[in-house]
Amino acid sequence: MSQFTVARLLDTGTLSVRDVACRGECRHRSAEECSAATHLVFPYRGVYVRHVGSEQSVADANHVLFFNAGEGFQVSHPLAGGDSSLVLVLSEALLQEIAPKDLLARGGRPGLRLQHLRIDARAQALVALLRHGLVQGSVEALEAEGLLLTLACRALGPRTTRESGATAAKRRLVDRVKVLLASDLSRRWTLADIAAGIGGSAVYLTQAFQQVEGLPLYRYQLRLRLAQGLDRLAQTEDLSALAQELGFSSHSHFTAAFRQAYGRSPSAFRGAVAGG
Repeated sequence: MSQFTVARLLDTGTLSVRDVACRGECRHRSAEECSAATHLVFPYRGVYVRHVGSEQSVADANHVLFFNAGEGFQVSHPLAGGDSSLVLVLSEALLQEIAPKDLLARGGRPGLRLQHLRIDARAQALVALLRHGLVQGSVEALEAEGLLLTLACRALGPRTTRESGATAAKRRLVDRVKVLLASDLSRRWTLADIAAGIGGSAVYLTQAFQQVEGLPLYRYQLRLRLAQGLDRLAQTEDLSALAQELGFSSHSHFTAAFRQAYGRSPSAFRGAVAGG
């Protein structure tokens, strides 16, 4: 049985979009794979690790990953439960047009020189709106193309992304923290819990995480929890129950955090998804 389920949501002469779900049964590194075209991959559920040579990237809902054309990679799943991603494929010409020059691969190679970038809340919301709209057929191709190009520009844009200048050792340490947080998004972690789980000083972990991700630990976890809310809103009637499952103290706490991140309440977002 295949590890993957692929739903083709849109395919035009400009771009294509797929919803890809992986069962995530491979805990260790998979066999090496290679993409024929450059993919912008937006994880929205679960977590996995993508390996390119000695580099690795934790794939979660706070990031976009770049699967460059002709570049070999492997994948591992540190947690059970699988993962899902919205996968955007752009032509090389279009990528060259919209990506900042300093992000493009050097030496005439196709694709982008980085493995991943952190995205902001607005990009997360666009991922959810597009996926729900395309799955439900409530967004037309022309509108979807425009929104997808907006998503790509925002994900690649210098004002909304952040490249870490931390050492490889600090990035690996922070990757372990990300996986720990993803293991139980609803848990109200303390610094002592995280330090005990990772093995290290709470102060050092806090400083390293801030340096690598540009966000405090709590804010990073909050965005992951809210992204899970984006994913589940369209199929959830009881927002109070959803808030509790996501680890919020109350419906009002969830609503306030959601509104601050995405500019509208959970109910309004669900209505926008339903209405296209």
